[in-house]
Amino acid sequence: MERRQPCVYMLASRRNGTLYTGVTSNLAGRAWQHRNEVVAGFTSRYRVHDLVWYELHETMESAILREKQLKEWKRSWKLRLIESGNPGWCDLYPTLL
Repeated sequence: MERRQPCVYMLASRRNGTLYTGVTSNLAGRAWQHRNEVVAGFTSRYRVHDLVWYELHETMESAILREKQLKEWKRSWKLRLIESGNPGWCDLYPTLL
């Protein structure tokens, strides 16, 4: 059985590129869907595939609140958040496997 862990995540098309913020309880599975363009939408249209930041939460409610908060943030704040934990903008997806 797969482990469920609520989290908020950000994907990027490249360093300082297009950003996408989302929430899920299965980060590895959801990141795989984005990478493989399983669902048509923003991330497949703009090729936003690299997992550059994520934050684990105890409950889905807290993850959703944080996602809503981040979506209100200025872009410069999001870039600073990503670079504080991932200065090279490395794709973190392989670390989940």
